[in-house]
Amino acid sequence: MISQPPLAGITVLDLSRILAGPYCTMVLGDLGAEILKLEPPSGDDCRHWGPPFVAGESSYFLAVNRNKKSLCIDLKLAEGKEIARKLAAKADILIENFRPDILDRLGIGYEMLRRSNPGLVYCSISAYGQTGPLRKHPGYDAVMQGEGGWMELTGLSDGPPMKVGSSLADIFAGVMAGQGILAALYQRAATGKGQQIDIALYDSVMSTLCYQAQSYLMTGQVPRRLGNRHPALTPYETFETSNGYVIIGVGNDSLWKKFCQAVGQKDLGGKRFEVNSDRVHFYDELKALLVPLFRSRSTTQWVELMERSGIPVGRVRTMQEIFDNPQTEARNMCIIVEHPSVGNLRLTGNPIKMSMLTESTPLPPPRLGEHNEIVLTEKLDYSKEDIEELKKRNVLGPPFSQT
Repeated sequence: MISQPPLAGITVLDLSRILAGPYCTMVLGDLGAEILKLEPPSGDDCRHWGPPFVAGESSYFLAVNRNKKSLCIDLKLAEGKEIARKLAAKADILIENFRPDILDRLGIGYEMLRRSNPGLVYCSISAYGQTGPLRKHPGYDAVMQGEGGWMELTGLSDGPPMKVGSSLADIFAGVMAGQGILAALYQRAATGKGQQIDIALYDSVMSTLCYQAQSYLMTGQVPRRLGNRHPALTPYETFETSNGYVIIGVGNDSLWKKFCQAVGQKDLGGKRFEVNSDRVHFYDELKALLVPLFRSRSTTQWVELMERSGIPVGRVRTMQEIFDNPQTEARNMCIIVEHPSVGNLRLTGNPIKMSMLTESTPLPPPRLGEHNEIVLTEKLDYSKEDIEELKKRNVLGPPFSQT
């Protein structure tokens, strides 16, 4: 183990709001980067999303903003733009999720900032990207889940399209942004030059269609909603037990033989089900045999039976069961930080585990404008008089009281 995290010394100017960008910068912060979160006087939109709120803090905001320093700056004012430009000149990375051209009009677009900082890695996240006929259209996560194809594939076959239960369009775009940023930093080490990264939620969602999209491209047949069933494997889905639900994944013919042996029916369905493609073809007939079989045992009994047989299996866990799971504690996927308003704040942990990364307690999610003075003093050499004047002119939002 070493004490120096991999992104130590990297400074990120975070102009993003809501989820995709903040999720990305949270992960970069977990890896050691210094994150300067620049917020408008009203704060990041999701500071106001709720309930629930605890001590006036939104759970939505708290979820994705640890390890950041908050500056409250009005970018509509000339002095606010100047502060942003000065910070960008000293930053390694800038992340923003404004609609295309807005930051250009404010004088803090990529082409302007690269003149004073050629090594700047500038990541733009938007609904549809910086090019194409829809480039200026807005879009939240739910819209992108529909536009990008997830909703058409999610839900019961006889029901309406459904979105995924979490904001995965935003989150996955944030993950892709992080990959692009790290690749650009690696290239900068060789060339000395930064670049602009263009991440679209639409592209990010569409890229995950993967084998479903490939099936359509090869056959011309539009995939349909199948509930929890897999289109190319069976049995690979959720089954109702005597007291709940269990998920099994019979991913090959060898596992099918193990499954049949485990349930005491070596010839379940005969040769008709020996090969996966036949099991998929005769799905309805196989399902008719499996439904009463799974209802004959409890969820725990099925989990224990499948685990003994080496068959992938899982429960449909509630949120409480997830955080009570010993595996969650073993992986440090629930951490506690001391928040000045909330007190002991539990957060989901960093999923990136590295042999030379010592996991440490992160900074709590910041209060709006909490770090105005310390950042402007340390990064830009502003005096107390300068800062007071900016407050009087409403360039800086008033920070939370530190007493």
